[in-house]
Amino acid sequence: MNLSSTIKSIQDIMRKDDGVDGDAQRLGQLTWMLFLKVFDQREQEWEDDAKERGKKYKSPLHPEHRWRNWAAYVPDKDGKKAPQKSPSDIIGFVTNDLFPALKELDADLSLQHKVIRDLFKEQNNYMKSGTLLLAVIEKLEEAIHFDDFTERLQLGDVYEQLLNDLRGAGNAGEFYTPRAITQFMVERVAPNLAAKEHVLDPACGTGGFLTAAIDHFRAQRKSPKDEHTLQSLIRGIEKKQLPHLLCSTNMLLHGIDVPSQIEHTNTLNKGWNAWTADEKVECLITNPPFGGYEDNVAGSDYPAAVRTRETADMFMALIIKKLLKEEGRAAVVLPDGFLFGDGIKGTLKEMLLRDCKLHTIIRLPKGVFAPYTTIKTNLLFFTKGATVDDEDGDHFHTDTIWFYEHPYPPGYKSYSKTKPIQIEEFAPIKAWWGNEADNFAAREAYDADPEITEKRAWKYDFRTAREQAVAAAKPHWDKAEHFRASAGLQRRQAKYLSDSLTGRRNDSALLQYLEEQLADLNEDFNKADAEGQAYLSVLIAELQSAIERESAQQAIALLESSASRLRETADGLDLQARDAQAAGDRIYWPIYNLDRKNPYAAEEETHDPDVLLEKYKTLLGQIEETENQLKSELAAALAHHFMAEVAEE
Repeated sequence: MNLSSTIKSIQDIMRKDDGVDGDAQRLGQLTWMLFLKVFDQREQEWEDDAKERGKKYKSPLHPEHRWRNWAAYVPDKDGKKAPQKSPSDIIGFVTNDLFPALKELDADLSLQHKVIRDLFKEQNNYMKSGTLLLAVIEKLEEAIHFDDFTERLQLGDVYEQLLNDLRGAGNAGEFYTPRAITQFMVERVAPNLAAKEHVLDPACGTGGFLTAAIDHFRAQRKSPKDEHTLQSLIRGIEKKQLPHLLCSTNMLLHGIDVPSQIEHTNTLNKGWNAWTADEKVECLITNPPFGGYEDNVAGSDYPAAVRTRETADMFMALIIKKLLKEEGRAAVVLPDGFLFGDGIKGTLKEMLLRDCKLHTIIRLPKGVFAPYTTIKTNLLFFTKGATVDDEDGDHFHTDTIWFYEHPYPPGYKSYSKTKPIQIEEFAPIKAWWGNEADNFAAREAYDADPEITEKRAWKYDFRTAREQAVAAAKPHWDKAEHFRASAGLQRRQAKYLSDSLTGRRNDSALLQYLEEQLADLNEDFNKADAEGQAYLSVLIAELQSAIERESAQQAIALLESSASRLRETADGLDLQARDAQAAGDRIYWPIYNLDRKNPYAAEEETHDPDVLLEKYKTLLGQIEETENQLKSELAAALAHHFMAEVAEE
């Protein structure tokens, strides 16, 4: 029986157990058993290695808690393999002896103790039937051995099957990235073992990117010392318990002896300012969960401009600002919604293009992540730029963004669970890729080659687009700034006039006080610059008019009316400022729409309901935007008209 069939058989056995409720518990049960089985196999390897070196390996587990001494089937007196514990004893042993011991290991004794304790502190044994538990163990004993590399690779297939099953255990599809994607992204980022470049996945799930990075490092080994170096270069963070345990098991399978670098925590719960420079890495590769939202606590101290609860957006803010070293390289899976999104997504893209060199976006077709989602996704590759003295924020590290449209293989209309994307499909992209060191000169040659009639790659000249947009938007922004400054000036003048009356409305000496104020203003006027004189001249005129009234009450009425008029004028100027700002923004922000289509490809007619629905939603959004723009401009026009009438009165 192959591994895949074994896992299905084990799940069928567990379904008969009254204590195991649903896929999540079945997978949790199977995963901790797999971990102990794998750990015992690795311990056998460590014992053999220690023996060869004339040393003795010491297990972090007490002898009776090692898989070989309670779970493994051993030959009986007739030579037939049999369980070491009876059905009536094994449940009590696991629940009352094994689990308490694993959860209470002394974490201070070694990293191994700490890793196992942390992995099991939230695990539980759900099975109630000793007979069924022994049946599961028997299946694992029969099918899972790691004496050769081929069988270890086969367990990768088992993991993929488990992950496919996870979609029935809640919203867990975020854990799985197809192996072809993980391998391709790691190859393009190309972490360097000799340079001791660390690799981080801050949403590592079951460790697909990390295992691909391990394989990539191993191909670079030149001495036994390199293996020791490799062990320290892999780092992952996973929020959820089950994928964290799967990832730790995966690390053991891939030769990471003590997977202590796989943290079980929520990356997004860490305070913005709690991240330190020491935590930044040279290489970051991840597929952050998208479409989900964090609770109100996570991200509450993020900078206001990028404060959001949308998970993928929060990860992008962290990657750009907190996780990637200068000159560090990143590859991130993101949905189309990030490319065309505005608001905070627009701000994040501005930050990305300013702080990093976003050089490549691979546009994947629908179905790559089936059956979890049919949303179209993209692979973004970027390098963190060096810090520059840029007080005005005008320096952007991104000049040109290259796109490549990955097609379906011939005969495919979509990918599926049985027809996943394959690494061989990326061969044309690898051939096109070029070298970042020469600014991808080979891509320019591809773009200019007239003999390539069906071009899959194209470029977006972001630098030129930004310069043109800023030049066109700046007059509107300057006008907005002028209106805001004028509004602020008039509010200050209104406040001065109102403050002149505070506590003095019934004061018989009010007019005398106003005369003293007027004298002070005239004195200040003679010392002020042109801007100050413009501000003071209005106050002088208003106070002079008030003093000339026949009574204090008339002076009060005049000053109150003047203050009210100044505030109304300021409100109108604010409205004009908002409209001018919006006019400039409408020119500027569209440059951050990275949902760029292939200009060399004719738009195909489609009857795909998902595509048609998306187009319909886009059209509705454009209509709504136009309506809001018209309403805003009409309101501004009416406000200006009303202000003019008030001024005439």
